[in-house]
Amino acid sequence: MRKWHRWLSVLFGLLILFIAVTGLMSHAASLVAEGQPAPAAAAPAGFTCPDTMTCRPKPAPDSARAWVGFLHHLHSGEEFGPLGTALAMLSGAALIFFALSGLWMYLQMFRGRAGKQGRGGKLFW
Repeated sequence: MRKWHRWLSVLFGLLILFIAVTGLMSHAASLVAEGQPAPAAAAPAGFTCPDTMTCRPKPAPDSARAWVGFLHHLHSGEEFGPLGTALAMLSGAALIFFALSGLWMYLQMFRGRAGKQGRGGKLFW
């Protein structure tokens, strides 16, 4: 189990890191896009504002919203086609495998130490 855990973690570690980074960047870009004022779609087409007040907020730049979409496609693997989506799903399954196998190996190690030291085995090494 340790060999599987060690070798697969090397393979999937970079992929999971890529997914984590693009997820964080997508979230940060969405915060920037949400902070922009929304376009005033309710105003009539030919309406002009008096000079003393601002009636229409400036529309949000499309670049912020475009970054959110692009980063989401990178994060989900859609940017790389069906293979990218499959790799994203496989990395999610790998993350579950690493969590469960790491817990299993830790419990085996804890049981081995508890057996050698009696009932007062340490929980952490």
